[in-house]
Amino acid sequence: MILIPAQVESITTRKDKTLKVTIGTQELSPNDAAQVFHLNQQFCYMAIKPEQFTKEETDIIESLKSDLSTAKTPSQRLRGILYLNYQQDNKGYKDFITYYASEIEKICEHYKNKLDQ
Repeated sequence: MILIPAQVESITTRKDKTLKVTIGTQELSPNDAAQVFHLNQQFCYMAIKPEQFTKEETDIIESLKSDLSTAKTPSQRLRGILYLNYQQDNKGYKDFITYYASEIEKICEHYKNKLDQ
Protein backbone atom coordinates (compact mmCIF):
# COMPACT_ATOMS: atom_id res chain seq x y z
CA MET A 1 0.00 0.00 0.00
CA ILE A 2 1.16 3.50 -0.73
CA LEU A 3 -0.05 6.64 1.04
CA ILE A 4 0.77 9.90 -0.70
CA PRO A 5 -0.49 13.44 -0.25
CA ALA A 6 -2.36 14.51 -3.37
CA GLN A 7 -4.87 16.96 -4.75
CA VAL A 8 -7.95 16.19 -6.84
CA GLU A 9 -7.29 18.31 -9.94
CA SER A 10 -10.30 17.45 -12.06
CA ILE A 11 -13.32 15.20 -12.24
CA THR A 12 -15.11 14.34 -15.47
CA THR A 13 -18.05 12.09 -16.20
CA ARG A 14 -17.98 9.37 -18.82
CA LYS A 15 -20.66 7.93 -21.09
CA ASP A 16 -20.92 4.77 -18.97
CA LYS A 17 -21.69 6.91 -15.88
CA THR A 18 -18.27 6.30 -14.31
CA LEU A 19 -15.97 9.11 -13.26
CA LYS A 20 -12.45 9.98 -14.32
CA VAL A 21 -10.58 11.55 -11.42
CA THR A 22 -7.26 13.26 -12.10
CA ILE A 23 -4.97 13.33 -9.07
CA GLY A 24 -1.88 15.51 -8.76
CA THR A 25 0.77 14.60 -6.19
CA GLN A 26 3.49 16.51 -4.50
CA GLU A 27 7.03 15.48 -5.41
CA LEU A 28 7.40 11.75 -4.69
CA SER A 29 10.37 9.75 -3.56
CA PRO A 30 11.77 7.43 -6.24
CA ASN A 31 10.30 4.43 -4.39
CA ASP A 32 6.81 5.98 -4.14
CA ALA A 33 6.94 7.08 -7.78
CA ALA A 34 7.91 3.56 -8.84
CA GLN A 35 4.97 2.13 -6.89
CA VAL A 36 2.58 4.57 -8.57
CA PHE A 37 3.99 3.80 -12.03
CA HIS A 38 3.57 0.09 -11.32
CA LEU A 39 -0.17 0.73 -10.82
CA ASN A 40 -0.59 2.33 -14.26
CA GLN A 41 -3.57 0.69 -16.03
CA GLN A 42 -4.06 -1.66 -13.05
CA PHE A 43 -7.30 -2.14 -11.18
CA CYS A 44 -6.76 -0.89 -7.64
CA TYR A 45 -8.58 0.70 -4.73
CA MET A 46 -8.06 4.25 -3.63
CA ALA A 47 -9.05 5.99 -0.41
CA ILE A 48 -9.44 9.75 -0.29
CA LYS A 49 -10.09 12.10 2.62
CA PRO A 50 -9.22 15.72 3.28
CA GLU A 51 -6.95 15.04 6.26
CA GLN A 52 -4.14 12.58 6.86
CA PHE A 53 -5.08 8.99 7.68
CA THR A 54 -4.67 7.92 11.29
CA LYS A 55 -2.63 4.85 12.23
CA GLU A 56 -5.89 2.96 12.97
CA GLU A 57 -7.33 3.86 9.56
CA THR A 58 -4.11 2.89 7.81
CA ASP A 59 -4.07 -0.47 9.62
CA ILE A 60 -7.70 -1.13 8.65
CA ILE A 61 -7.08 -0.22 5.00
CA GLU A 62 -3.91 -2.33 4.93
CA SER A 63 -5.81 -5.36 6.28
CA LEU A 64 -8.52 -5.23 3.60
CA LYS A 65 -8.28 -7.89 0.94
CA SER A 66 -10.03 -7.72 -2.40
CA ASP A 67 -11.89 -10.75 -3.68
CA LEU A 68 -12.07 -9.11 -7.10
CA SER A 69 -9.70 -10.00 -9.84
CA THR A 70 -9.03 -8.22 -13.08
CA ALA A 71 -10.07 -11.32 -14.99
CA LYS A 72 -13.38 -11.08 -16.80
CA THR A 73 -16.34 -13.02 -15.53
CA PRO A 74 -17.69 -15.74 -17.85
CA SER A 75 -20.64 -13.52 -18.78
CA GLN A 76 -18.30 -10.61 -19.59
CA ARG A 77 -16.24 -12.92 -21.80
CA LEU A 78 -19.36 -14.11 -23.62
CA ARG A 79 -20.55 -10.54 -24.17
CA GLY A 80 -17.12 -9.57 -25.53
CA ILE A 81 -17.10 -12.52 -27.91
CA LEU A 82 -20.61 -11.71 -29.10
CA TYR A 83 -19.56 -8.10 -29.68
CA LEU A 84 -16.66 -9.21 -31.86
CA ASN A 85 -19.03 -11.48 -33.80
CA TYR A 86 -21.42 -8.53 -34.22
CA GLN A 87 -18.58 -6.41 -35.62
CA GLN A 88 -17.73 -9.12 -38.16
CA ASP A 89 -21.35 -9.92 -39.10
CA ASN A 90 -24.18 -7.88 -37.64
CA LYS A 91 -26.77 -10.24 -39.24
CA GLY A 92 -28.84 -7.20 -40.24
CA TYR A 93 -29.20 -5.79 -36.71
CA LYS A 94 -28.83 -2.02 -36.50
CA ASP A 95 -27.27 -2.04 -33.03
CA PHE A 96 -25.40 -4.39 -30.73
CA ILE A 97 -28.07 -4.33 -28.01
CA THR A 98 -30.71 -6.00 -30.18
CA TYR A 99 -28.12 -8.37 -31.66
CA TYR A 100 -26.98 -9.34 -28.16
CA ALA A 101 -30.53 -9.94 -26.92
CA SER A 102 -31.27 -12.14 -29.94
CA GLU A 103 -28.09 -14.20 -29.57
CA ILE A 104 -28.57 -14.66 -25.81
CA GLU A 105 -32.14 -15.83 -26.48
CA LYS A 106 -30.79 -18.42 -28.96
CA ILE A 107 -28.26 -19.63 -26.38
CA CYS A 108 -30.97 -19.85 -23.70
CA GLU A 109 -33.30 -21.79 -26.03
CA HIS A 110 -30.48 -24.16 -26.97
CA TYR A 111 -29.84 -25.12 -23.34
CA LYS A 112 -33.49 -25.03 -22.37
CA ASN A 113 -34.19 -27.64 -25.08
CA LYS A 114 -31.62 -29.93 -23.46
CA LEU A 115 -33.56 -30.00 -20.17
CA ASP A 116 -35.69 -33.00 -19.30
CA GLN A 117 -39.31 -32.21 -19.99
